[in-house]
Amino acid sequence: MLNLSTLAQQTLLPGTKGLALTQPLQQQNIAQQQWNVLNADTSFPVAVLKQSALQHNLQWMKKFCDTMKVVLAPHGKTTMSPQLFDMQLKNGAWGITLATVNQTLIAHRFGVRRVLLANQLISRSDTQAVLALMKADAAFEFFALTDSLDGVQRMAEQVQAAGLDRPLPLLVELGFAGGRTGCRSQADALAVARAIHQSPYLQLAGIEGYEGLLVGKHRDQDLVAVKAFINDLITLTQQADTEGLFGGEHILLSAGGSAYFDLVGRGFEQTLQLSRPVTSILRSGCYVTHDHGFYNHLLHEMQSRESVVEVDNLRPALEVWSMVQSRPEPDLAILTMGKRDASYDIDLPFPVQTHRPGSTSAPLDLPAGCKIEKMNDQHAYLRFPKDSPICETLQVGDLIACGISHPCTTFDKWPVILVIDDDYQVQSAINTFF
Repeated sequence: MLNLSTLAQQTLLPGTKGLALTQPLQQQNIAQQQWNVLNADTSFPVAVLKQSALQHNLQWMKKFCDTMKVVLAPHGKTTMSPQLFDMQLKNGAWGITLATVNQTLIAHRFGVRRVLLANQLISRSDTQAVLALMKADAAFEFFALTDSLDGVQRMAEQVQAAGLDRPLPLLVELGFAGGRTGCRSQADALAVARAIHQSPYLQLAGIEGYEGLLVGKHRDQDLVAVKAFINDLITLTQQADTEGLFGGEHILLSAGGSAYFDLVGRGFEQTLQLSRPVTSILRSGCYVTHDHGFYNHLLHEMQSRESVVEVDNLRPALEVWSMVQSRPEPDLAILTMGKRDASYDIDLPFPVQTHRPGSTSAPLDLPAGCKIEKMNDQHAYLRFPKDSPICETLQVGDLIACGISHPCTTFDKWPVILVIDDDYQVQSAINTFF
């Protein structure tokens, strides 16, 4: 269990985004306020997480990983929330994946003791910060990536200078042409692996790759490319093991973004006859809240090819609620949210429901054809079909719920996010650190 007491005991001040505070409030007392989003008790816009969907998604992914015989190190950059890290670890996560040293320091501050940095240590100051952490905390397990001989040399020199009494564990990153980081050939990757093995200050912990950038316009081609890439990772692992290059008790084999993690799981199911046990690690991060757009579409595709994906699959947990502030045209409503509040990097938000504060009825689904057509910093343009009854009934002050696409870039807009039950009663809050 992570140490979250400082977050529960912190004081939230008037002006905290999403909260209509008139005086300071200790975070652990949020539920006592009896706020309900549907009653417009919060400020608007407000970001919320559905508690039931979170719990469902956590258990769903645990079952998925158990079935595939892989472990999960969810990518923490998705949420950067210690409370969600805690939920993920309690549901069997092997560790937390992170992208930067600052994220690593935050995770360690709240008690995460195993981090896979799905990135490379380049900055001397960042590297020194991690090495100081490893030196001060013998229980802290840290793994990073590298894809070059220069990178290996830089890290070896800094570990030596730091006087660390254990080698720095590294995974060789395999890439592909036109991709991001990662060795572009098996030969280059093996050369990097050999250099790590030869250094007394480093340890070859495993092999890593990221297949998520192979999402394109032609799905059949994507699937072939992903499967081939996973096979390349396995081949590289076998070759490095044949040469006796690995140094840990287990060989780490890692991939798996949030798009094609079923293909990674199936690929890693292969029984590898190696010199030591293999720990196969998925790094999917978006599963915990899922979404209404990009990943939801990909999951439905996954469901069609993978029997282990249940009919009751991942559920969207994250919503952003705002109010109608203007009805300047018959088929247009201007909402009190914008680019500062919701993701827009892949898709614009998806308007899903409306509710009139004070009404005792449940939120109403918006009719087909309603869409957010653009956003400014603090405004969204909700357009309706011209023949829709909503043109006549929607009023200033009505609430609009929007689902989002790609949750990562909504989380970073909210330092505090409310956790609600299925009746939109506020139960607690989580914090983010970006």
